[in-house]
Amino acid sequence: MKDVSIEERAIELAQYIIDSKDTVRGTAKKFGISKSTVHKDVSERLKKINPSLAHEVRKILDENKAERHIRGGMATKLKYSHLHEHKV
Repeated sequence: MKDVSIEERAIELAQYIIDSKDTVRGTAKKFGISKSTVHKDVSERLKKINPSLAHEVRKILDENKAERHIRGGMATKLKYSHLHEHKV
């Protein structure tokens, strides 16, 4: 991502999120950049570059945010599931 302009990066990140339905955190990890950068690129910069693409990404991010508590609960359940196995 070093030789890519900010505009190109924002579009590439947006396209990846739309195609994969990945989270900001997952996208940041995949591209080796910070969550803040991903969020700023797709939430702020993209509105000026490509408003329709920004709208599509916003729908995915809103969906991810709505499901966040479910994913967190599942992660916690998985984390502590090994404790239950030893007690049985």
